[in-house]
Amino acid sequence: MTMHNDPAHPSTPAGPPEPHEEQQVTLRSPAELADALPYLLGFHPTDSLVMSALHGDQGRFGGRLRLGIPRAPEEWPDICDQLAETLLSGSNKRGARPDGVVLFLCQDPAPGETSREVMERLRPLAQCLRLACGRLEMPVYEALCISDGRFWSYCCPDARCCPPDGTPLSLPGTSVMAATATYAGIEVRGTLREMEARYAPLTGDRARDQLRALDVAAAELVPRILRGTECETVRQETLDLAGMAASRFHEAPPLPRRTESDARDDSLLADEEAAAIIIGLQDRVTRDRAAEWMEGPQAPAFLRMWRALARRCVPPYAEHAAAPVTLAGWVAWSTGDQPAARVALGRALALDPEYVFAQLLHRACNEGLDPEPLRRCLRGERADRALRDAVRAEERRVESAAAAVADSARKPERARRRTRPGGPGGSTRPGGPGPMAKARARRKDGQVKARGEQERPQ
Repeated sequence: MTMHNDPAHPSTPAGPPEPHEEQQVTLRSPAELADALPYLLGFHPTDSLVMSALHGDQGRFGGRLRLGIPRAPEEWPDICDQLAETLLSGSNKRGARPDGVVLFLCQDPAPGETSREVMERLRPLAQCLRLACGRLEMPVYEALCISDGRFWSYCCPDARCCPPDGTPLSLPGTSVMAATATYAGIEVRGTLREMEARYAPLTGDRARDQLRALDVAAAELVPRILRGTECETVRQETLDLAGMAASRFHEAPPLPRRTESDARDDSLLADEEAAAIIIGLQDRVTRDRAAEWMEGPQAPAFLRMWRALARRCVPPYAEHAAAPVTLAGWVAWSTGDQPAARVALGRALALDPEYVFAQLLHRACNEGLDPEPLRRCLRGERADRALRDAVRAEERRVESAAAAVADSARKPERARRRTRPGGPGGSTRPGGPGPMAKARARRKDGQVKARGEQERPQ
């Protein structure tokens, strides 16, 4: 089996690669396959089922998918059928039907359980997957269980290479795969559990303080959003707050250690500020406008800010994290960090399985689509909105200028009226009756004539 850093391209001859050429590694044993898994995904999977498509006579790695291991065995047959169909349809969309599949089942032992018992417990799941793939004419060439630093093959019956007690994994960084990945710039970011922990809510006193701030922000902002008349104002206030917060993140580069970096990022947000942004992001339009911050030199700062905001979504506001976590996944995917994007989007769907924005992004990312069409769409939305704002500003400027001209034209007239002899209703010449006096005289004369006609004998 051959692994490439770009599964869409065919194999190239071995040798020192040029910058534009792909890296190639040939994997010849279950041990090498087990060692390659973190480099395929970009992290060490935990509690995960991983499927990877193989293409061609050399078994070139293609599309892959990962799912948390289902807990209910009675659901395994249906889930396995869905996974096999998903892998097949995703590969077909990329123009290459799989010629085979490699399976990985990764789970550490529960308390009181051994790694071998984990392997035996998951054997029926591996068999369900093999049957589901076989029905779609995608033979499973290898199925491995990885648990507590050891691996087993469900396909190899030879105890000489796959002993019943499993085989220890090679030490990190000591294999040919590790050396080649380092040379190619492929980074393994730790375990899946560690990556998901970056979105876990705060605890302790920090959580209680944040909860109070969220209660206050929800009581203030939700009625304003629902009334409609102030919705646009709340949107702009939310985006302004997020923009100012991101500037602070941009000015404070991340620290080398993730835990220390995340702790420092948490200190860059005030409780009230974080609460206002989180509540504001529950509005779909606000969230979509925030998604426009997807590229450029400030994109890493926005990614860190979205993570920090997700950690501020303490219970019972945990589901509110779906918006910032999805935005983190979008920024990661847009900037080329697919492992981080998949983890974030999977986390968002765990928080809210019906969150449509996360569903669409997760599917597109897993199918290997290019994020550029979505970036172009968001750029166009931003440009259209800027044009509309500029037109409205110009209209307001013209209306204000016209009102000012009209007001200046009325001022001399009012001044002339104030300077006329006899006041506003006075005479137009000295001693003569003014227009209002003449009108009164005409009305009085008319009344006298009317009474005379009424008193005249018939």
